[in-house]
Amino acid sequence: MTIISTWEISFQGVKIARDLLKEGKSLEDAICGLINDIELNPDFHNVGYSGWPNEEGDVELDAAIMDGDTLSFGAVASMRNIKTPVSVARLLVGRPYDNFIVGDGALQFALENGFKSEELLTEPAKARWLQKIHDMTDLDKGHDTVGSVIASGGRVVAATSTSGLFMKRKGRVGDSPLVGPGLYADSEIGGATATGVGEDIMKGTLSFQIVNLMKSGMSPSEAAGKAVKDLHENLIRKNQKPRDFSVVCVNKDGEWGAASNRDEFPFVVCTGDEVEFYVSKDFGKVYEKRKNQYDV
Repeated sequence: MTIISTWEISFQGVKIARDLLKEGKSLEDAICGLINDIELNPDFHNVGYSGWPNEEGDVELDAAIMDGDTLSFGAVASMRNIKTPVSVARLLVGRPYDNFIVGDGALQFALENGFKSEELLTEPAKARWLQKIHDMTDLDKGHDTVGSVIASGGRVVAATSTSGLFMKRKGRVGDSPLVGPGLYADSEIGGATATGVGEDIMKGTLSFQIVNLMKSGMSPSEAAGKAVKDLHENLIRKNQKPRDFSVVCVNKDGEWGAASNRDEFPFVVCTGDEVEFYVSKDFGKVYEKRKNQYDV
């Protein structure tokens, strides 16, 4: 059993996923349990409830999940008023059509399947939005997808959830719910997921590229590092300034990797019992273990 997830806020969620797997639950139960823990936490503003709003002050959420056994997936985008979008996406997996639904259609589907419509914008997120619209000189747009991959019992599943870029244009969708850039899973090879600026991640179909490199024989750490560095350098060759993007991945044997074009990229890993917090440096060449503030 190997669980890997982006960002330090995943620490408790990874513990939840580990315990669910030990109880005999499915990989889908475990990965949704992991991400739901973050989606429902009002202190985390990049995902689910209390996510960062768009430029109009509305929280629009994207999420996806992929089954590596069948390559089936489910995805939602620009969905409002539902706190746990990855659980909605899960219901779309395995359908012959309508695997990816957006906007009002995604909300309607969620309501038809028993999800409750609730306000997602909290006072802290609203306060930052109000501050931003009065001071547009600060062009930093916060982001950070929670992306997770689990390999266990010969299966691989990947999933993502995000509120996307802070102050994004209404209806903007990044890489997170897209099979290929944002996530990819094939139980015969492994799985990967990405986080960062989606407009750049999509240019390299980053998650699929990592799985393809693992298929060619690379270890997860080698595949992650090569895919991230290649995209970073290719953007420079194209006279583009690369923005932040990072990845985590696992192969079918449970070996894991992570890489980033940031100076440091935090992620969480569980192999067996122990949940550990790492920081990736130098395009995944260095992994430094650290104490996590959520390790309680």
